[in-house]
Amino acid sequence: MSQPLAGRHVAVLMGGLSSEREVSLVSGRACAEALERLGARVSRIDAGRDVAARLSELRPDVAFNALHGAWGEDGCVQGVLETLAIPYTHSGVLASALAMDKAKSKAVLAAAGVRVPGGGLFDRHEVAARHVLPPPYVVKPNAEGSSVGVFLVFEGANSPPQAVVAPDWRFGEEVMVEPYIAGRELAVAVLAEPDGCRALTVTEIVPRTGFYDYEAKYGDGGSSHVVPAQLPERVARAAMRMAEAAHAALGCRGLTRSDLRYDDVKDDLVLLEVNTQPGMTPTSLAPEQAAHVGMDFDRLVAWIVEDASCPR
Repeated sequence: MSQPLAGRHVAVLMGGLSSEREVSLVSGRACAEALERLGARVSRIDAGRDVAARLSELRPDVAFNALHGAWGEDGCVQGVLETLAIPYTHSGVLASALAMDKAKSKAVLAAAGVRVPGGGLFDRHEVAARHVLPPPYVVKPNAEGSSVGVFLVFEGANSPPQAVVAPDWRFGEEVMVEPYIAGRELAVAVLAEPDGCRALTVTEIVPRTGFYDYEAKYGDGGSSHVVPAQLPERVARAAMRMAEAAHAALGCRGLTRSDLRYDDVKDDLVLLEVNTQPGMTPTSLAPEQAAHVGMDFDRLVAWIVEDASCPR
């Protein structure tokens, strides 16, 4: 059997500077191992502030961006790769920056006709001082992923979250506050194709704790995945179309994953956010969906590398 990436030099960017560093290291290792099985020559780079110098020295054929969170997923590293003229994976500078900024991406998605939650940006001190929305509501950093720094304020709560003004708060002066959307947690992976983009399927995430926070996402046994989600066909189709529309509206490339909520009592489907660099282990949501439609993990990794380009 031929090795599709034989002889290609791929630098896998992993780790990085964000709060999602440990998750990125797991993604990066899994992708590097897949690339080696595919015959590529792999350089593993724990991406720090010297990443431009290291890439300039290595001069890889492709940079596989397995970074998650701020700096690696928000357009910064993408700008470095554009400057160095190294073909790279996933979305480009503008789409990455837009998707990471929850307020700006929601405005773009709403203008494109995608249903998103209400709410808005508030100063964190104001959020700690009073309920800026009627409970239940969600408080989250405007530019973080993996449910880092997210607080759910329940109906009847005596006070708003005080953690947003704690001395160790590191997620900026403004936070996103949204009405809590009751219902089922869904995810849809999308692959960009020459003539548009294609949603793979719908996964329902069932968290052990009742809330899909960081521990539910990455802790052992924190959640279970139902692939495909047991939904009415019209709801599954609507979720897939929303994810495709969001991918296109933000100008994304390569692989994305949209997170949605479906209130099956009110029959209300809402798109929460688009992740331009989804988790990449064989049991992560996007690779699970790819496997469901017949694309195993190695083939998905190969597809991502073959899709790389510069500029994006």
